[in-house]
Amino acid sequence: MNELSHVAINADDLPLTRRFYQAAFGWEFAPWGPPGFYRIDAGAPGGPGVTAALQQRRDLLPNRPTTGFECTIAVADVAATRTTALAAGGQVLMETTTIAGVGHLLWLADPSGNVVGAMTYDSTAH
Repeated sequence: MNELSHVAINADDLPLTRRFYQAAFGWEFAPWGPPGFYRIDAGAPGGPGVTAALQQRRDLLPNRPTTGFECTIAVADVAATRTTALAAGGQVLMETTTIAGVGHLLWLADPSGNVVGAMTYDSTAH
């Protein structure tokens, strides 16, 4: 009970935003329910669960407070994700930074302006 079970990505241009997540993270989409709604296959069965945090609100997009849920996607290679995300119409909001003992974090915006983090977890990072 009380586990995060659903995250929605709101987008103005569904085809462009869908291509971004397919290219950047390899996600698969299937139409489901009402028109313009897709189910996302974004994880491996038996994979790690979701980690959540409560933090002070901030502006990841200039002069626009971040609202809603802020998602971070575990990726194998932050640099490769940066390249594919930019090629798919994304924008870098914050270049890769290392969080000691956690890993390497990059903040992106998808083509619809949604904020998404990409993290290569590495407990030996310093």
